[in-house]
Amino acid sequence: MNRKKWKKFLRVIFGRTTFVALFLLIQILVLFGAFKWLGDHIFFVYGGFTLLSAVVVIYILNQRQNPIYQLAWVIPVLVFPVFGAMFYIYLKLQVGTRRLSARLEENLRKTAPFLKQNEMVMERLLKEDQKVAHLAGYMGRFGGYPVYDHTYAEYFPLGDLWYPKLLEELEKAREYIFMEYFIVEEGKFWDSVLEVLARKAGEGVEVRFMYDGMGCLTLLPHHYPRQLERMGICCKIFSPVKPALSSYQNNRDHRKITVIDGHTAFTGGINLADEYINETVRFGHWKDTAVMLKGEAVTSFLMMFLQMWNVTERGEEDYGKYLRNPGSLFSEKYPMNGYVMPYGDSPWDGENVGESVYLDVINEAGSYVHIMTPYLILDSDMITALTFAAKRGVEVIIIMPHVPDKEYAYLLARSYYGELLAAGVRIFEYTPGFIHGKVFASDGEKAVVGSVNLDYRSLYLHFECAVYLYQCKAVADVEKDFQETLTKCQEIREEDCKKYPVWKRLAGAGLRLAAPFM
Repeated sequence: MNRKKWKKFLRVIFGRTTFVALFLLIQILVLFGAFKWLGDHIFFVYGGFTLLSAVVVIYILNQRQNPIYQLAWVIPVLVFPVFGAMFYIYLKLQVGTRRLSARLEENLRKTAPFLKQNEMVMERLLKEDQKVAHLAGYMGRFGGYPVYDHTYAEYFPLGDLWYPKLLEELEKAREYIFMEYFIVEEGKFWDSVLEVLARKAGEGVEVRFMYDGMGCLTLLPHHYPRQLERMGICCKIFSPVKPALSSYQNNRDHRKITVIDGHTAFTGGINLADEYINETVRFGHWKDTAVMLKGEAVTSFLMMFLQMWNVTERGEEDYGKYLRNPGSLFSEKYPMNGYVMPYGDSPWDGENVGESVYLDVINEAGSYVHIMTPYLILDSDMITALTFAAKRGVEVIIIMPHVPDKEYAYLLARSYYGELLAAGVRIFEYTPGFIHGKVFASDGEKAVVGSVNLDYRSLYLHFECAVYLYQCKAVADVEKDFQETLTKCQEIREEDCKKYPVWKRLAGAGLRLAAPFM
């Protein structure tokens, strides 16, 4: 074990991470023991809790949630009628979650004036494709994000190719750099980015950096923001992991966003760690994707970042001062080249925007739907959409990793292969290593690139973001990358599923009970 890995190992074993995990486990065991004691020793109390469990089950079944997610809660409540019911109530009554949710909703209201739909853009889109216009209308009304024209989109099929472009654009910053990432780890990639950020801050550029508390729990010291602040970088941790049971710790900031001076933005699946640019090897070759935007659509990512940044801020933000779009600046520099619709998804707004966009792409496909995803943990709506598309003659191809990063997630994904293949969906695995890109492409007209995985955590529990592209040049680049990636894959057939070890099939089937939490 080299020195870097040894230091990381010691940090995990003797550091805050172990303390947090141990303290959370103790809390769960104490709660479980207390409720079990009550149930075993006080008959009428147990009877009351049994009645309470029935009420909780009725409440869960009447929530506007995915049925499988409801089932994942109903089972433990019924199996452990005291502990299960009280634990569910405990999580639902979290004051911190409600407070943060209310704060985010307030920020959404404040940024709404800067995210109004340009009616001329919508009118043109309606004439070109009513179905896409209806999706954009839904996004504007329920997601809060408009569709734009006059935006240049460039697709990057590998982190290795995106990395130098990111550094190049960061060097051009004159006014501000805003960055929001799930994972950050010290190494060549992050060190080179940090060097630019520190230097730019020294030149007077406003630099804000935010990373997720869970994503970096074992990767960065707890007081790392102080280190960056000494360099002139305003830094914060989104939802720091604390040794206390709370439902808000389940809602992670999985977004990947960079905004530069209001005219350039990046998003995709790439985090700021060396494996994402194949500088280090963890699970074979790391295949990831990103997209760069220049033009009007950058405004959505700007507001997305500021909404999240200000969830924990008390002062008032002057959102307007960061806008860049005076007059015809973008329309002159970036002529019409299709439509671009960035969007964010929140677990607290009751609207599954990320899944709705994916379902729309699948359901409206006429020729093909091509998908890259690292995880395949599907709800009933997604299974129905994928299988029905294949049954009606649409070519549905999914590329998955051949070398998984999480064995349990791979076993669970394999449990869906059989029913998808039986319906005509084709599944390929990327033999050189791990696919981490989250990409949809359809009919040579549409593509989605972002941070949204095909699993419950991304679709229901995490904060996510993506870009929907329609009739842009970048759409062809996405499909080209898909076809080139396909040549490095092996196809999985029904007979392969039958040969899969029985114990692994049973493990995957059993894991479905916990699928909504993965």
